[in-house]
Amino acid sequence: MNRILIAEDEAPIANLLLATLQEEYECKWADDGAKAADYLEEETFDLVLLDIMLPKVDGYELLDYCNSLEVPVIFLTAKGELNDRVKGLKLGAEDYITKPFELMELMARIETVLRRCGKTGRMLQLPPDITIDTASRVVYRKGEPVALTAKEYDVLLLFVQNKNIALYRDRIYERVWGEEFTGDSRTVDLHIQRMRKKLGLEHRLVAVYKVGYRLEA
Repeated sequence: MNRILIAEDEAPIANLLLATLQEEYECKWADDGAKAADYLEEETFDLVLLDIMLPKVDGYELLDYCNSLEVPVIFLTAKGELNDRVKGLKLGAEDYITKPFELMELMARIETVLRRCGKTGRMLQLPPDITIDTASRVVYRKGEPVALTAKEYDVLLLFVQNKNIALYRDRIYERVWGEEFTGDSRTVDLHIQRMRKKLGLEHRLVAVYKVGYRLEA
């Protein structure tokens, strides 16, 4: 599981990030720059979500330290002027997100940065016989490629990254389709039915009453 350091001095924002990200990542929170630097020195992280206006040590100084450790950084800050964004990116940040932000967009950008920086494994295994090549987006069953649509692939990847967790239909729709759920679950149900039939997951990708689906692994 990828490890993310959240360097944020506003507790409500940090708690929101922790509640959201801990479903998929191992997270640690530092409420000032000095504490964040200590964590970076003592532990290994795959990504830092970094506020610029931190007490003790500001985000720009921490970015320089992260660059020396080859830890990718996404700035998450209220400094939204063009000059601020350009400065952050020129100094080496992988991305720059201004507050307030949408959680779904943040999750997507985190996944993109981790993938771009080689912080995620290329090959994912779903025993006993399914392999997912995340670089080429090809899925194999018993060594043979399986023809999935783009959305079927995205649905499968979401479940593999959240094994044994019941996922609500609205969350599945919003994560895969990138749109607000309208209450019509037929699109989600249809894609899941087709995908699990192609991969022989009928007895492992199970419906959860009044919730959605769960991949049992």
